[in-house]
Amino acid sequence: MNTMKNNLPSLPGPENIKRFELENGSVLLCLNNPNSSSFYMVGLLKAASKYEDKTRIGLADFTASMLTRGTEHRDFNQIHELLESAGASLNFSASNQNTWFSGRALAEDLPMLINLSADCLLHPTFPSAYLERMRAQILTSLDIRDQDTGEMASLTADKLLFPDHPYGEPLDGYPHTIQAITRSDMIDFHQSYYFPHEMILVFAGGVEAEQVLEQVNRSFSGWNSAQKKLLPVDVPITSTKEAVRKHIEIPGKSQMDVLIGCQGPARPADDFLAIHLGNDILGQFGMMGRIGEEVRVKAGLAYYASSSLNSWMDSGVWEVSAGVNPKNTEKAIELILEELQKFCSQPVTDEELQDSKSHLVGRLALSLESNAGLANAIMGMEHFKFSLDYYHRYAGFINAITADDIVQASRKYLDKDKMIIVSAGSQASKGNT
Repeated sequence: MNTMKNNLPSLPGPENIKRFELENGSVLLCLNNPNSSSFYMVGLLKAASKYEDKTRIGLADFTASMLTRGTEHRDFNQIHELLESAGASLNFSASNQNTWFSGRALAEDLPMLINLSADCLLHPTFPSAYLERMRAQILTSLDIRDQDTGEMASLTADKLLFPDHPYGEPLDGYPHTIQAITRSDMIDFHQSYYFPHEMILVFAGGVEAEQVLEQVNRSFSGWNSAQKKLLPVDVPITSTKEAVRKHIEIPGKSQMDVLIGCQGPARPADDFLAIHLGNDILGQFGMMGRIGEEVRVKAGLAYYASSSLNSWMDSGVWEVSAGVNPKNTEKAIELILEELQKFCSQPVTDEELQDSKSHLVGRLALSLESNAGLANAIMGMEHFKFSLDYYHRYAGFINAITADDIVQASRKYLDKDKMIIVSAGSQASKGNT
């Protein structure tokens, strides 16, 4: 597939994005690049794992994975032959807050991909034979997950950071909840939460906005928001009350995975970009920032060590992860905590600040070189309710952040008295390494 060429303005904005509010309550955004022979599509709707019943954890993602297994108009083979013959792709998945779908194709196949997307979203049949095949695949992946030290550390950390909340549950569920899901559950979930109200569709590439609008209106006709049910009230997110240390024993593992984290800023939060820049300095830039330098390079206590920031509409997670020799687990944890405390008490250096600002601004430009990068950036602006000139102002936002902004924002989240610490692996390996 062709990527974007220099003829297109490098940043998406109001001058090259066309936005339409459709009668069914959904929003369509298009960015045309006549120099590209292909396009990328991304969409989201309100169906989400946060609406699952406790006994059916994993239902949202299981349901999404079944959308391309058969519809009222096409069976599994017809769907995939159609995509393969065009060299196109179409995928569905669920998150805590939405069901996502994305696809790519040549510009000439725009009607096919939109029509197929609508067919999968509106008319899935959840055929029993493919449902059982998918169930077997999920159960196999869960068996593998239970033996993965990194996955188990992450799953446990989520539970500790979001107790009694859907965000603390795994998107792919548990063996007993996946076993309990029936075809009727999928049909009910689809009928309850798949509707176009507040759905967002974004197209970027060699397609005209008016052509996309016409095809979307044609393919999604008959799908209206009158079908939607009243959504459940979201469970409130409570802050962690105290520091927690927990170990998950997984016998026979030669590596211990460590995860130290806290709740982080929501994406629309005023201090998000300060934390975003701070995280780059802490555990991303260069050889994984300060954490990588101190824990892996200088101290030699980890095979890898870095930090990550994941933010959603209403919350987020800020974490440091490391893979260590089991005998070095406590030393690595102690050093990471020292670095976090230092990060909250001493401003970053001018060199760190300028290097990371350049890194983030430069990385943005690289991410917008493809149709997929542009579509996802536009989706972010619409989803988080930013103005369409957000990326024109992004460099100014980043460059305005000071070292003191980072310290003040970091102190708000990196509270040692509320930090969760998880290790996963074999403690028995400590004496054998």
